[in-house]
Amino acid sequence: MGEARKDPVDVIAEQWRRERPDLDLEAMAILGRLGRLMTVAMPQIEAVFTAHGLQRGEFDVLAALRRSGEPFELNPSVIADTLMLSRAGMTGRLDRLESAGLVRRSADAADRRAIRVALTEAGRELIDKVVGAHVENETRLLAVLSAQDRGELDRIARVLLESLEAES
Repeated sequence: MGEARKDPVDVIAEQWRRERPDLDLEAMAILGRLGRLMTVAMPQIEAVFTAHGLQRGEFDVLAALRRSGEPFELNPSVIADTLMLSRAGMTGRLDRLESAGLVRRSADAADRRAIRVALTEAGRELIDKVVGAHVENETRLLAVLSAQDRGELDRIARVLLESLEAES
């Protein structure tokens, strides 16, 4: 494999090396590339959701309900906690999904003061279709990497994420 061509992160690092040769820029370059990676990948990921009439946040709610297993029903606060979302943000998403006929809200049988959110049949059909397209798309985005490289990238990302989450 030949030498990697310069990318915008290399240009920034070269400028800093010229101005501040005393700095070790390895971490800046790695984190800069990770940031650019998500900036470039997210529109391609979100395009799948948009093609199916969903925003990313709506996909996330439907996916959380689908992953929960039968009867595909959760308390809104559980969904919000899973998605690290405020209660107000959750209400807006649920309003849009309910208006579209993809979820329904009802009183909890065990506690009438509590609300349950459930996938409708249309919601389940849609999320099953979209998650399949989403996984295919993400697989396509990583296809340039060998299986070994994907495994190593996953391992490294896991270690870094665990360390950073422990600090916060």
